[in-house]
Amino acid sequence: MLEGELKKLSESDAYKDLCAARSRAIWPLAIIMLVAYYSFILVIAFDPELFANKIGDGYTSLGIVCGFALILFTFLITGLYVHKANKDLEPKIEAIQKEFGHHG
Repeated sequence: MLEGELKKLSESDAYKDLCAARSRAIWPLAIIMLVAYYSFILVIAFDPELFANKIGDGYTSLGIVCGFALILFTFLITGLYVHKANKDLEPKIEAIQKEFGHHG
């Protein structure tokens, strides 16, 4: 792509809208994930006895359950982003590609 076309693309309203929509999709999910992960790590660091508590009469501890829940939460967050990207971001990308002549 020529420099002039790149500048035209980066200054277009459609591209700015795409960048803003991507930020609106990414940052809240990233912050939620970081809070969940660092909360888990902080409990391990400062109150490990909490996660050592057994659940019921078995051998499973609260830490195992919370760790597994964190992994599942990661899949949920990823799924939410993929849904948002497919629903909102991909149509914007396709419109920009049409406007600027990329038919790949």
